[in-house]
Amino acid sequence: MNQKIKFGIVGIGHIGVRHAQCVLDNPRATLSAMCDIVEEKYLKIDVGDAVFFTDFQEFLSQELDVINICTPNYLHSKMAIDALNSKKHVIIEKPMALCTNDAQEIMDVAKRNKKSVFGVMQNRFSPTVVWLRKMIQQFALGDINLILVNCFWNRNSNYYLNSDWHGSLIKDGGPLFTQFSHFIDIINWIFGDFYSISAEFNSFRKKEYVEFEDSGIINFTLKNPQSLSNTIRSTLTYTTSVWNKNFESSITVIGERGTIKIGGQYMDKISYCDIKDYDKPNVNINTQCNDYGDYTGSASNHDKMIQTVIDQLMFNKQNSHFLSSQDGVDVVNIIERIYSLRK
Repeated sequence: MNQKIKFGIVGIGHIGVRHAQCVLDNPRATLSAMCDIVEEKYLKIDVGDAVFFTDFQEFLSQELDVINICTPNYLHSKMAIDALNSKKHVIIEKPMALCTNDAQEIMDVAKRNKKSVFGVMQNRFSPTVVWLRKMIQQFALGDINLILVNCFWNRNSNYYLNSDWHGSLIKDGGPLFTQFSHFIDIINWIFGDFYSISAEFNSFRKKEYVEFEDSGIINFTLKNPQSLSNTIRSTLTYTTSVWNKNFESSITVIGERGTIKIGGQYMDKISYCDIKDYDKPNVNINTQCNDYGDYTGSASNHDKMIQTVIDQLMFNKQNSHFLSSQDGVDVVNIIERIYSLRK
């Protein structure tokens, strides 16, 4: 492997610009190429010496180690497969794909080409999430009885009307793919798969430009990781119809020996912690959000994600916080099962 990892980024919208900046800021990374259907002069970033392409196949022919796929959701799987077949490692923004079969095909192609697939679930690097996972692994709360996940966000009309894919059922998929897959991943990462799923979906805003729900309540059970006989009652409540700005992203865990809530707008605060025989947590919290002007996204930990890719490819250093390709498939599968209940 070269002294620096050569990155190429396809899709230079809000999230592609974030990826590009993280690569540019990393001393062991080189931003070698970028690709978008929009001409280079309209980009909102100085890409330095990176070569710019509007043709994806020509972009794939370049000498690159890793391709970051930051395009609209519906393009992720096809572009990932093409990149893997061109003998490149890939980083895929969430969601990995919009159906389980496509996600599994990405894994199969990666294995055939002996290349790695890195999914983007940067909330795993947030100190509050890392701390929560540690508490569960240490059985600090005893048997878990209830888990409540609340995601109350704002996505205004400009978010949809200024895009040719946001709000499209085929191209976007819905808020569980585009906004809230992060939170499904966190639950799956800590507790495992979803069982006995039931769901209610609602649209509180006009639907002229949105072809799916803006809100939902998902009930499901989880298997308690410390008790084979105990299942955990769980609820995920989400909306993108909050007025003006994001309100809350939180996970509340209620157990026999304690209660934890991590919350704030971006799960960046320990809102409540009362655990038997446990002192107040000492967590270094310095989490910021991705600010896109008209709206804000989730935790801005993409720099840690890029560093993890470099560590793995350059030094074969594994990071347990990173989203494995199988985890990416599992999240797509959970969302697909939830959305199979949409009428």
